[in-house]
Amino acid sequence: MIKEMRIPVFDLAMCLSKVLDLVSPDLVDHHVRVAYVAHVLAGEAGFAANECDEIAVAGLLHDCGAFSLSERLDVMRFEVEDPHHHGEVGYRLLSRCGRLEGAACLIRHHHRSWSDNAELADGDTVSRGSYLLHLADRIVVLVSRNGHILDQARKIEEIVSQNPHGRFCPDFLEAARRVMSREYFWFDLISKDIPEILKRRITDAPREFDLGSMLEFAQVVGYIIDFRSRFTATHSRGVSASAEAIAERVGFSPRECMMMRIAGYFHDLGKLAVPNTILEKPDRLVNDEFNIIRGHTYHTFRVMQSVPDLEEMAEWAAFHHERLNGMGYPFHHDASKLSLGARVMAVADVFTAICEDRPYRPGMETEKALKVLRQMGSSGVLDPKVVEVLANEFDAVNLIREKAQKDALLDYKRFERHYVAR
Repeated sequence: MIKEMRIPVFDLAMCLSKVLDLVSPDLVDHHVRVAYVAHVLAGEAGFAANECDEIAVAGLLHDCGAFSLSERLDVMRFEVEDPHHHGEVGYRLLSRCGRLEGAACLIRHHHRSWSDNAELADGDTVSRGSYLLHLADRIVVLVSRNGHILDQARKIEEIVSQNPHGRFCPDFLEAARRVMSREYFWFDLISKDIPEILKRRITDAPREFDLGSMLEFAQVVGYIIDFRSRFTATHSRGVSASAEAIAERVGFSPRECMMMRIAGYFHDLGKLAVPNTILEKPDRLVNDEFNIIRGHTYHTFRVMQSVPDLEEMAEWAAFHHERLNGMGYPFHHDASKLSLGARVMAVADVFTAICEDRPYRPGMETEKALKVLRQMGSSGVLDPKVVEVLANEFDAVNLIREKAQKDALLDYKRFERHYVAR
C-alpha cells in the first residue's frame, strides 16, 4: 500500500525559511529566531496553543516578500523606512495556499505599530498576532553577533521598553519584559539548535499537507523563487509542467506525475540563497558568482531532504544539474546513482531553459532545440532515452510548457504591476 503523504505545516515553513536566510551571513537564522521569540511571547501573553503555533509559522515566513538582498537587509534595522511593502507582498503570495492563509494575514501587517491601526484605509484590521510578531521581529533585529548575549539583553530590553511612538502593545511589552528577564530565553535565541528548540514547542501536529495541498504550497514556492527576477519569472512553472508531461510519457503513475510536478516547482529552491544581483546580471558571471550559483542545487537537496516524505522528490528536484557521465554538480553523481525521476527533471530543465523566451533572447526553434538535446544525450550529459521520449512528442510537450509559462507570465505581470514596482 502506498503511504499517504502527511507533512506538518511547520516542517515546510521551516524548510522554506532556512533557504530564505542563506542569502547573506547577516540573515542566518533570522526567520527561525523571530518564530521562536513570537512563540514564547504568545505563550506568555496567554494565546491559545494553536494561535502560538500559527504565529510561529508566520515568523518563519514573515520576510518572504522581501525579494532583494538590499530589502532583506533594510528590514533588519530597528527603524525601517517603507516597512509595509514586503509584508503586503508576502501576504499576497502566501494567501494563495489555503494552509497558510492564517499566517499570511499575520504577516501582512507585521510592521504595524500599536498606535497606527487607524491608518488602514481599506477597512482591514490588524490582528493581535501581527502586533506580537512585530515586537518579536524588533527584539531579534537588536541582537548582535558581537558580544555576550547576556550583556546585550539589558540594552535590548531598555530599547524595546522605551516603546517609541507607542509602537508596541503594552500587554505584549509586559509579557516581553517577563520573558527577557529569563536567561534561558537569550541562550535559546542564539543557540545553533534553535530550529529543534522551536520544533519541540510546536503542539499543533494535526495541521498537515497532503499531496494535493502540497502542490498548492509548491506553486507558492515557485512564485517566491521566480518572481525575484524578470529573467526567470516563469521558469519554475515551465519546468514543472514539462517534467510532469515527460514523466507521464515515460510511464509514471498519476501520483508520481503529481510528485514530479511538485518537484519541478521546488527544483530551484536553492536560488533563494542567491542574491538577485547575480540572477539578473546580464553579463557573464565571474568565478565567485558562479560558485554561488553552483550551490543552489546543494541547498535544494539538503533542505528538502530534511523533511520526512520529501526524500524522493528532493532527489528529483535537486539533481537536475547532475550528469550521467558524472561531470555535473554538486555531488558528481553518475548514471548509477541517478533515478529516472532525476533524469526526467534534468531533461525538463534544459528543455525549458533553451525553449523559453527570456527578456534578453528568444527561445530556440524546435529543430535547434532538438539538436542541442540530442547532442547532450549522446555525450553523456542527459539520458538519451528520456530525450527521445521528449523528441517523439516534442510539439505536444512544448505546447504544455508554453501554456504554463504564458499563464505564469500573466501572473507575474499582474504581480509586478501592483506589488513589485515601487
